[in-house]
Amino acid sequence: MTKATAIDIEKVEALAGHMVGLMTGAAVCAAVMLGDELGLYRTMADTGAIGADDLARRTSCHPRLIREWLDGQAASGLIAFDAAADTYELTPEGVMIFADEDSPAFLAGGVGTMATLYLDMAKMVQAFRGDGGIAWGDHAPALYSGVARFFRPGYRTHLINAWIPALDGVADKLAAGGRVADVGCGFGHSCTVMAEAYPNARIVGFDFHAPSVQEARRLAAAAGLGDRVGFEVSSSTSFDGSFDLICFFDCLHDMGDPVAIARHARTRLAPGGTVLLVEPFALDSRADNIGNNPAAGLFYTASTFLCTPSSLAQPGARGMGAQSGESGMRAVFEEAGYSHFRRAHTSPFNIVYEARA
Repeated sequence: MTKATAIDIEKVEALAGHMVGLMTGAAVCAAVMLGDELGLYRTMADTGAIGADDLARRTSCHPRLIREWLDGQAASGLIAFDAAADTYELTPEGVMIFADEDSPAFLAGGVGTMATLYLDMAKMVQAFRGDGGIAWGDHAPALYSGVARFFRPGYRTHLINAWIPALDGVADKLAAGGRVADVGCGFGHSCTVMAEAYPNARIVGFDFHAPSVQEARRLAAAAGLGDRVGFEVSSSTSFDGSFDLICFFDCLHDMGDPVAIARHARTRLAPGGTVLLVEPFALDSRADNIGNNPAAGLFYTASTFLCTPSSLAQPGARGMGAQSGESGMRAVFEEAGYSHFRRAHTSPFNIVYEARA
C-alpha cells in the first residue's frame, strides 16, 4: 500500500463485519461437532423443549457448559429459545440437519471435515512451501469419517432416485444383475446404497486407503450386505475385473493422473458399459464460478486443503481441483479415448456425467 492509497472506511467496516461472520461460522462449526459427538442433538430430537439442567442430566454433561453451548446455538439461530420458559428446542427442520443421519439434509456429521483443515495446518504450510502434496492417508483421522458422513445423505437421496436413472439403460442392467465397480469408495456408503437397491447386482468397492476399506467391510457386514458387496485395497489404475458400471463419486479430481485412471477404467468396462462420474458443481469459467456459484467459496477452500494436495502427492500430479467444471472433465475423458461423454444430471451441489468407450 502506498501513502497515496485512499481507504474507504465503510468498505473496511463491511469487510471486517463479513470476516467476523466467517469467524462466527468457524466457531459454530466446532460447537456443532461437539454437539454431535456428545449426542446433544439426538437427545434434543427426542425430548422437545428442554431446560439446560435437564439436558445436562440426560447426557451426563456438565450443566454450566451445556448452558453456554445452548446459548451459543440459540444465538447462532440453530435452535429455538423460549426466554419465558427458559427452554431450548431443536425444531423439526433442525432434527433433519443435526440429528437424523438418514435425513437427506443431515449436515452435522460432515462438519468433522472442518476440523481437519485446522489440525493439518502445519502440513499445509509445508505443502505450500514445498511440492504442494499431502497424501490422502496423511490427514488427521477426523477427515475420513467426516467425508463419509458428509456424502452419505446425498448417496441415499439421489443415487438411486436420480443419478443412475439419468444414465442410458444402466438401471435395467443393475436390476438384472450387472457388475459395478466403485473406484475411490471410501467407507463404501455408495456401494451399500446400490446393493440395497439392486439385490441381483454385484458391487465391488476399490480404494487405496486401507483403513477406509476395513471400515467399509465392517459397515457392509453390519448392514447384512456382505454377500452382495465386497471391498478391495487397490489403486485406481490397477483394479481388475469387467464391469457394466464403473463409478467415481467426488474423487476423480483428487487423483494424480485422472486421464490414466479414466483410460484404465475404459479397459475394465464390459461391452456397452458405462462410467458414472459425480463431481462437485462448478461453472466452466473461473470468473463466472467465483461470481455466480454460491458454493464456490466452500469448494475452492476445501480443494485447497484436501483435493489439490492429494492430487499433487500422487503420480501425475495434475492437480485438477474440485472446481474443474464440465470442460475440464470432458477433456480428461476425451484424452482417455472415450467416444461418448455427456452431462446427465445437475443439482445445486453436483454434476453427474455419463461416459462410454
